[in-house]
Amino acid sequence: MGVRVLSFPGGATVIETCECQLEQRVTRLLHRAAIPARYEHCSLDSYETRFLGADPSLVSAHMTARQFVDGYPVTTEGRGLLLTGSIGVGKTHLAVGILQALIVEKGVHGLFCDYRELLKQIQHSYNPQVATTEMEILQPVFDAEVLVLDELGAAKPTDWVWDTVALVLNTRYNDKRTTIITTNYADLAPGGSNGSNGASRVMRDETLGDRIGERMRSRLSEMCVTIEMGGDDFRRNVARARFG
Repeated sequence: MGVRVLSFPGGATVIETCECQLEQRVTRLLHRAAIPARYEHCSLDSYETRFLGADPSLVSAHMTARQFVDGYPVTTEGRGLLLTGSIGVGKTHLAVGILQALIVEKGVHGLFCDYRELLKQIQHSYNPQVATTEMEILQPVFDAEVLVLDELGAAKPTDWVWDTVALVLNTRYNDKRTTIITTNYADLAPGGSNGSNGASRVMRDETLGDRIGERMRSRLSEMCVTIEMGGDDFRRNVARARFG
């Protein structure tokens, strides 16, 4: 019935949950985390750091991820992680691996959320013919013990997008919820670290400050520890070569 009774000398007994019950609970938590099928295989154990040409930062990122899981929630104290780096370096794999490890090892109630998809769902809720409200979409995002917010900054920045980002991040910040974020944009202020502007600014890459606003980027520095991940596109260079 999901429990077992342990008897000890002297007549003492202890009732504890059996392994089958624990496995069923983990299965339910993983299902509720809504991890996309494409990333269901992602774990910390399967994250590769020693392939030919691998950037040393990937080893450091993997070690930090493992330490984060081992220390949660005592040493993390409500702070999350901000994984930055170019396309294909494994940010989403590492973020999902952390989430899955926290669910399996710590029984965490987690949720995976694609930043662009979240914005689309909220916009869709404004349609009067749609029964779902904006708050019904956002409440699970607010309430998740651990939230993976993937591809932050991927949507075109507008005042509405900035307001929505602020609502999500401020709510989780105030409630001391742990947030793990991935982004393709460097964790720099608008204009980059060199303060360039005018014609020279057109030529530079956009920063996270450009995409979500400097106020929210500053808030992230309070919410998260930044992990910078370097290297080439793993999917294009390594995975494709193996398939070939």
